[in-house]
Amino acid sequence: MDILKTILRGEVQKYAAGGRGANVLLFAILDDEQGIYAVNAVDYPQREDVAGVVILARLVGNKVVIEEDMTDKKLVDALMQRGILRDQIILAYEAEPIPDADQFELDV
Repeated sequence: MDILKTILRGEVQKYAAGGRGANVLLFAILDDEQGIYAVNAVDYPQREDVAGVVILARLVGNKVVIEEDMTDKKLVDALMQRGILRDQIILAYEAEPIPDADQFELDV
């Protein structure tokens, strides 16, 4: 699982791209303890919209659950290029069932 965490952390961090995007500031949120990795975007220099999630992924056992991916170059592809098998990746944003749904008391 450590290699999975290392790969996921590194790939998500790349999406923050040095902290800048087109009229936005990008912030990587990397929580190794909880296994949650995200990039948030904030309008800059002029605030015209609320901050938003660009990518949100988390580790659940030996699976990567991608909750959100608003990019044109998808995280799933980056992870597979790094050697993570597609059957280890769950696209929650595409309604693929998450392995820990009972923890959230979701209707599945």
